[in-house]
Amino acid sequence: MNSSHYMTNLGEVARQASQIIASADTLTKNAALIAVADELVARQSDILNANTQDVSEAQKKGLGNALIDRLTLTSAAVENMATGLVQISELPDPIGEISDMQPRPSGIKVGKMRVPIGVIGMIYESRPNVTADAAGLCLKSGNAVILRGGSESFNTSKAIVSCLHEGLRSANLPENCIQIVPTKDRGAVGHLLTMTKYIDVIVPRGGKSLVERVQNESRVPTIAHLEGLCHVYLDNDADTEMACNIVLNAKMRRTGVCGAAETLLIDRPAADRLLPTLAKKLMEEGCELRGDAPSRALVSGIKTATESDWSTEYLDAILSVKIVDGVSGAISHIGDYGSNHTDTIVTNNELVAERFLSEVDSAIVLHNASTQYADGGEFGLGAEIGISTGRLHARGPVGAEQLTCFKYVVRGNGQTRP
Repeated sequence: MNSSHYMTNLGEVARQASQIIASADTLTKNAALIAVADELVARQSDILNANTQDVSEAQKKGLGNALIDRLTLTSAAVENMATGLVQISELPDPIGEISDMQPRPSGIKVGKMRVPIGVIGMIYESRPNVTADAAGLCLKSGNAVILRGGSESFNTSKAIVSCLHEGLRSANLPENCIQIVPTKDRGAVGHLLTMTKYIDVIVPRGGKSLVERVQNESRVPTIAHLEGLCHVYLDNDADTEMACNIVLNAKMRRTGVCGAAETLLIDRPAADRLLPTLAKKLMEEGCELRGDAPSRALVSGIKTATESDWSTEYLDAILSVKIVDGVSGAISHIGDYGSNHTDTIVTNNELVAERFLSEVDSAIVLHNASTQYADGGEFGLGAEIGISTGRLHARGPVGAEQLTCFKYVVRGNGQTRP
């Protein structure tokens, strides 16, 4: 099959479907979401069988443990996908909401109405649950979507999309609201990035090389983040037990997610108190530590950190450690090496915390909480299709509301402009 031809066809039918889903009422969209959730549970064995095939192929290819972890689904994971779709159905429908309706001296009233973006192109790697999350959020926000999952999750994503189509049919919505690129051909991505006639925004979610390629080659606007270089800063006024719990969770709960901590920063006066205990706990959990000279002087077993460690997203049980001069040093380090994703401070000093929250220029900043809370579901969005580190249109978790734009609505009673 000619890739240019079938990609153009996907775009044409997506544009047609987008006009129908954009005008669908809330009850219809919610009915489809719930039907999809039911279908995922009912066809769980089909999805898991497809996933087993994908995981087996990934292992034969020698893909890394972090990627295989992101690829692997369990029965609980499928049920969580279904639960996420139900949660999306329970969210307020952003479409049609009118805000800021203000009277003008002429007597007209001017406000903004939320409307769908149109057609979303979603390019992602590994995580097959993104297939359900992205489709569900696009459906709720009245957008059509073209999904291009990673080749390693090809069979799983197809099985999930089959459930999505069944849910759409049961709600009398067109299947083409949700489409998946039916090939592993890498050339399909190149075509997707140039389809300005049919696609309104591209959302890449995956490794740095994928996102860089999309941002460099796309002629369609993008919502993206390059990588999650997340930091935990332990202030001198941090509680020891809280600091240990947060760092262990931020690094080790799931090392392969974008919200996993990659660098630990410790206030110099607190290093003697915090680092030996914390390093012992991390090492017992199997975490490799790479530190600067002051941290290595405090704890034996910490390897030497190189300059590249401060800018590496490990996505593994590795943590770089640096001792800094107070919150100013932490903010400076994050500014130099961070990726504007997620950073947290642990302290009982409210003034220091407020400075950190105000001055760290990241999409998500936290106080006394793990970076692993960087998740749309935890933020009450039901789910998210990525965490945007840009500054235009959307920032932070991208949920249903972030997949909308607005148009101006003007109400008058006969005014003509002099």
